[in-house]
Amino acid sequence: MSISTMNDLFVETLKDVYSAEKQILKALPGMAKKARAGELKEAFESHKKETEQQIERLEKVFEMLDITPRGKKCEAIDGIIREAKEGMQEIDKDDVLDAGIIGSAHTIEHYEICRYVSLVQWAKDLGLEDAAKLMEQTLEQERNADNRLTRIDEKTLRHAAA
Repeated sequence: MSISTMNDLFVETLKDVYSAEKQILKALPGMAKKARAGELKEAFESHKKETEQQIERLEKVFEMLDITPRGKKCEAIDGIIREAKEGMQEIDKDDVLDAGIIGSAHTIEHYEICRYVSLVQWAKDLGLEDAAKLMEQTLEQERNADNRLTRIDEKTLRHAAA
């Protein structure tokens, strides 16, 4: 698709993040299974539920735009997830594994945060206030998830890994 308007850019980015959320939803159970710290496992399980809500919100935005919810494959998240899986296979110490998983999860969260910051602003610029509000909810969840990962890292893993 040729992108020539802000609306085109908004829709294409919306498709990208929809694909990303679906890929993340599939990856979260594996991350939870590999995590060794109970609090980290719980964080991934909790974020899986949030991700399901985020996908539902995106589907509402697609509905508002009268577009079939369909994502174009998010190559960035695909690469991040692939790299995380490879990294998890190479680490044999539990504390180091959890630290690596958190690092990968931060990368995913930061990608999502960047995407949602743009989408929220563009939705506002395009007069799509209801869509902006839905995505602001998701943006807040993503920021909270990232902060939770930081707290887990600071509280348990850095001390154990040292």
